[in-house]
Amino acid sequence: MAKLQDLFTQARRTQGGGGMGFLGKNARESKAHAAALVVAFPRIASGSAEAAIKAGADGLLFTWNGKGEEQHEALKNEISAAKAANNQVITGLHITGGWNTLDREKLTQLKDLGAQYIILPFDAPVRLLALDVKELEKAVTVPVRKGEMYPLFIRNLSAFDHISAVLLDVELSSEMGALTIEQSLQYRAVREAVHFPAFVRINDDLDEAEAYTLVALGVQAVILNASDDEEKTRQNVKNVRAVLEKVHQDEQKEAPALPRP
Repeated sequence: MAKLQDLFTQARRTQGGGGMGFLGKNARESKAHAAALVVAFPRIASGSAEAAIKAGADGLLFTWNGKGEEQHEALKNEISAAKAANNQVITGLHITGGWNTLDREKLTQLKDLGAQYIILPFDAPVRLLALDVKELEKAVTVPVRKGEMYPLFIRNLSAFDHISAVLLDVELSSEMGALTIEQSLQYRAVREAVHFPAFVRINDDLDEAEAYTLVALGVQAVILNASDDEEKTRQNVKNVRAVLEKVHQDEQKEAPALPRP
């Protein structure tokens, strides 16, 4: 099942709370927003994932470096608690190491812990793209580099099978709201070359100007790093979610009405 596609598309649709039957009983009401909001956790802390979901996150991203298998139970518990809060949440792992241990069996194990997608860095072994594990999607981190030939080079990524999205590794933080059309062309060239839905990392002080920049750049999902302070994470998620909702609402108000037949 294309869970990442669900993550990207559900964000832009208003969804009612409640629901019918067992699967819908814990679905929360969700206002449409400009991009899906994913909260990234470098460390697993009990209750933090559930708190982020209740604050308005659409997805979760945990870090896995191939070490500390004792963390597996904690990861499984966090994902289960988040799913109990909202069964539509999409959960993933940012893989940062442990390449020699990653095979089909290990990926299946990570999927069984609750991971629905993994994000691989640009220097990960290419063999991992050929390991097709059912219900475990793959995204690749793509650096946005300068150079006229770079978009031609990076578009070859689309030739690989089993890639569902990209995380664009680009610095858009401090001056993102003031990004000019000319400055955005380097980003857009890479964005259009890969032809995959895109994640972008953001800071916790995202404002409307920056959110409109993300819309103009065609971003489908934003990744917000969790704070060590759970309450701060909760408030950051609420603030970013509110900005994304407002920008989407304003977009809809300004959209031209379709002519009647």
